[in-house]
Amino acid sequence: MFAKNIRVTDPYWTVLIRIPEGEGRLGMAIAKKRAKRAVDRNRLKRLVRESFRHNHERLARFDIVVMNKDITAATDNKLLVKSLDTLWSKAIKRIGTPGK
Repeated sequence: MFAKNIRVTDPYWTVLIRIPEGEGRLGMAIAKKRAKRAVDRNRLKRLVRESFRHNHERLARFDIVVMNKDITAATDNKLLVKSLDTLWSKAIKRIGTPGK
């Protein structure tokens, strides 16, 4: 996944996306180095999963890995979800639609 992908970033997240050979999947690499407390890591994972569920129709056909950055653990939930929504759109535009 880390070799052949499209990478989109912002101050909070890095998203890697590619067209899979099989079904699409969601992966998360929420680093302990960047979010020290377990409660923060779990909150970030819940936010990513929830955002993915809300955008499932657009994202289900891709392999996606989401990674957090240093400032993410201290940021408001609304801002993080808005950031993810923007990144989903950017990633889909950059990768194009499969079959074209």
